[in-house]
Order: sequence, then structure tokens, then C-alpha cells
Amino acid sequence: MSLGSRFRDVTHRLQSLNLLYSVYEQRLLAELDHDALPNHVAVLADGNRRWARMNAPDRPLVVGYQAGADKLIEFVGWCSELGIKVVTLWVLSTDNLCRSAEDEVAPLLDVIQAMVDDLAAAGDYRVQIVGDPHLLPSAMAARLAAAEAATATHAGCHVNVAIAYGGRQELRDAVRSLLASEAAKGTDLNDLAQSLEIDHIAEHLYTAGQPDPDLIIRTSGEQRMSGFLIWQSAHSEFYFCEALWPDFRKVDFVRALRSYAQRERRYGR
Repeated sequence: MSLGSRFRDVTHRLQSLNLLYSVYEQRLLAELDHDALPNHVAVLADGNRRWARMNAPDRPLVVGYQAGADKLIEFVGWCSELGIKVVTLWVLSTDNLCRSAEDEVAPLLDVIQAMVDDLAAAGDYRVQIVGDPHLLPSAMAARLAAAEAATATHAGCHVNVAIAYGGRQELRDAVRSLLASEAAKGTDLNDLAQSLEIDHIAEHLYTAGQPDPDLIIRTSGEQRMSGFLIWQSAHSEFYFCEALWPDFRKVDFVRALRSYAQRERRYGR
């Protein structure tokens, strides 16, 4: 078989496979109980670096970051199409920010900034930055804040972008904010200790006022939370997928939604 014939054969096989996935995806979508879909979906988009090493071994890791960012934008679109109201994307942890070399972090920050700008300009999404902006370069923190402000009145899908985010850091910051707020009121520390309730802390989280995530998805085969949304995930359902994030397809997402819809949520009862 000639090279041209082999190429046509491979192309035909890929087209046939894509058609099969499209038919399967549409069947799954038709079978979904839309009344049982989650209101808030969070995703740990894991596997971008591994994807780059496997698919572009001679190119810098930023290739994987960009592929991951493109998929995140696509993912938000899927959620919006299905009427999911809140989406949280974890794009950079405090651990990765502090441990990674500067020459690796800088390209990733550029990709994240461009992704946030694209989400803010995409339409009716409301973009919110979730994390500690003091850990980011000041110019980037200002641009992220501007994107957040520009979309603050948008009524579409609420998109949390978790950057420089750590679950323990969020709880620390919530307690700090709570103490500062009560101190400004002149509350005695002993009185606060006696009157403190769970809701008082929740009001100072990065995601204050939002529903907790109903479904949390993690890709790349890892089955741990790594400190993601420690407080908010107390009653979340989890879905773990083997695909590396840039390879995550809409059919994979629909499978996750189907799995979620088939579960009986007990909320600790």
C-alpha cells in the first residue's frame, strides 16, 4: 500500500470514529434527565504537561497549557449550553505556583491570562477570580480584576477561575476576613468563640454566596482532591476520568453528567 493510500485509510478511519462518537454523544444527550443536572460543576483539569510530553515531546510544555486552556473554554461552552449555572476551573494551585521554576510558570500565567480575557469577551459569562491575587504579578492581578469587573453584571454562566488557589489558604483567608470583620464591629473574641456558626465562615469564602459544587470532575486518572474546595465539597459527587485534560471530550462530560444524574445524593444523611 502506498503512503498516500495509507494516509487516506487512516483519515477515513478517524472520520468514521468521530462520526461514531458524535452519534453516541447525541444519544447520551437525548437520554439525559435535564432536571437532574448539577447547578455547579467544578473541574480539576489535570494532565496538560503529560499531554504535551506525549503529543509534542520536542516542544515546550506551554503547548500542553494552551491545549488545556482551549479545552477549558470549550468546557464552559458545554456547561452553558446545558444550562449549568456555575462552573469552577482550577487552573493553578498555590503549590504549583510556589514550587515550579519561574521559566515554567511565566508561560502558564500568560496562557491563563489570555484564557480569562477570552472568557470575559466570549459573551454573557460572569468571570470571577478565585484565589490569592497577592501571589501573582501585580500587572496580571490588575488585568484579572479588570476582567472580573467588566463581567460583574453579566447574567450568563458564572465562571470561577481558581488561580493561585489552595484549599487551606482559602480557609485561612476566610478566618482572617471573619476576624477582621468582627473586630471592626468591636466584637469580643470570647463572645465570637461562643457565637461562631458554620454559616459565618462560609460567608467569607472566596465563593461566598454561590451554591456548593454538586459535581467535581478530575481528569488524568488521579483520584484525589489535592485540597480543592475543601469546605465547599463536603457533599459533592466526584467523577474521575482517565483522559488527560486536553483529550477530554464532550462525550466524556456527558458520561459524567449521566453518572451524576443516576446517583442518590444523601448530603451526609
